[in-house]
Amino acid sequence: MNVHTSHDLAEEFPEHAERIRSLVLIDGHFSKAVQTYGDLNLEILRIENELEAASDEHLENLKKKRLHQLDVIQQALLHPERTGA
Repeated sequence: MNVHTSHDLAEEFPEHAERIRSLVLIDGHFSKAVQTYGDLNLEILRIENELEAASDEHLENLKKKRLHQLDVIQQALLHPERTGA
């Protein structure tokens, strides 16, 4: 069994860790994006670590959704004026 590493937001954006924590508390849209990212990430890790079964196609779709959420989060971090964050 291969053990895959997590893609926690703190690993993805270490320079924005404090801002992420703050935005989760004050911005509902951002908080929802972070929650969705976390849920997708957990499901992907469970599949990759063979704790859950899934087709390759399903796994790839989950990864695409996770990447989209990561883009939403990155945009909020880099361009708060566009998101209201």
